[in-house]
Amino acid sequence: MRQRPVMILDGGMGRELQRSGAPFRQPEWSALALTEAPDAVVNVHKAFIAAGAQLITSNSYAVVPFHIGEERFAREGQHLAGTAGRLARQAAAASKHPVQVAGSLPPLFGSYRPDLFQPERVTELLTPLLQGLGPHVDLWLAETQSAIAEVQAMRAQLPADGKPLWVSFTLQDDEVGALPRLRSGEPVAEAVKAVAQLGVAAVLFNCSQPEVIGAAVDVARSVIETLKADIAIGAYANAFPPQPKEATANDGLDELREDLDPPGYLKWATDWRQRGASLIGGCCGIGPEHIAELKGSLA
Repeated sequence: MRQRPVMILDGGMGRELQRSGAPFRQPEWSALALTEAPDAVVNVHKAFIAAGAQLITSNSYAVVPFHIGEERFAREGQHLAGTAGRLARQAAAASKHPVQVAGSLPPLFGSYRPDLFQPERVTELLTPLLQGLGPHVDLWLAETQSAIAEVQAMRAQLPADGKPLWVSFTLQDDEVGALPRLRSGEPVAEAVKAVAQLGVAAVLFNCSQPEVIGAAVDVARSVIETLKADIAIGAYANAFPPQPKEATANDGLDELREDLDPPGYLKWATDWRQRGASLIGGCCGIGPEHIAELKGSLA
């Protein structure tokens, strides 16, 4: 497997919005700022870019009924997704260095909840996101995915626009040292094989504690080498304590780990790099100061 140059990704949007004083509450989560504080969204994107991010992700993660409700999603989903894409593009365009924009395609039925997957509703929920984000993004990022089936269903709905698809899985992270699995219980090896068949450009692991990501990177690299596929590997962990199987992501603000300050996080990122990851950033609780540390040491 060829050694790829490192691309530095951004960090978590929600915590930075809250830290900046932007409106931030449940159930809307980070989607609230799209209408109440759009400038704050742009400023968070710009902070990550200034720290060295070469790719930023649209603030569309919470633009799903799980967060904004069924009625509002039906009424405003496409508009909100479009706003998220436009704000990210605005920040990228103002950068002094080239910055790509990834269109965030979140779990459509709730983070960490593969049991809530409804295949018959994928078209209904994904289409507004694709149509809103499409004019503004360089690639599609299906992130924090807990199960193979949802990724397969999403891939079938993507437009034939030539834009790469990146898929990022979230992992069971309450059993360090165990066989790496998605939160659905499916082995990472099966997940990587499945998305390779979908023609993805990259497979990543996110929204999990850093301790479980290295083993998943190893498995991904082994599968990709066996398949002789041209697929990049990436990682962006969160700064939470281990999340139990019954957890639901974004159901409250978890305490952040003190050991995952920028130098502490860099140690894990360096390990992922040595194992073969080339797309490296941060998820919830990882801020611009962490991204600056990654940029200074890895890029």
